[in-house]
Amino acid sequence: MKIGIISDTHDNLPQIKKAVEIFNREKVELILHAGDFVSPFTFLEFKNSNCPLKGVFGNNDGDKLYLQEKFKGIGELYPEPYHMNLSNKNIIILHKEELIDALAKSQKYDVIIYGHTHRTDLRKIGKTFIINPGECGGWLTGKSTIALLGLKTLEVKIVELADSV
Repeated sequence: MKIGIISDTHDNLPQIKKAVEIFNREKVELILHAGDFVSPFTFLEFKNSNCPLKGVFGNNDGDKLYLQEKFKGIGELYPEPYHMNLSNKNIIILHKEELIDALAKSQKYDVIIYGHTHRTDLRKIGKTFIINPGECGGWLTGKSTIALLGLKTLEVKIVELADSV
């Protein structure tokens, strides 16, 4: 199973569009969003995805109920943390980074996904892979990135979106 990972889109519709195009081209089966969609209108680009989305709210997400409403039929949005089991892998998604090291040291999860810092982070603690895809929006760093995860092999690739802000 191939997963698309995205975070901190911050209303940047052109960059979200590029990310969705890559996810479609790469034939990802699920998109995981680590928070900070910001406005409900971001659904306008995510609705073009060929697969469902699961995400958590970030600290900048405003109208959470309306976000959930607009994403109906596209995916599901949850308060953080959200954990799931996919292909026999325990995965947890958060927005903020405060609990990352403690969660990794617990060795309960195969994959921890987070956002918030706007910086990519790929590392392993024991059996646990930690992934921050960086910021899709590109507003803070001028660099827009997403990640692709092969669940079977736990191989991760950071993909930079061309022509960032």
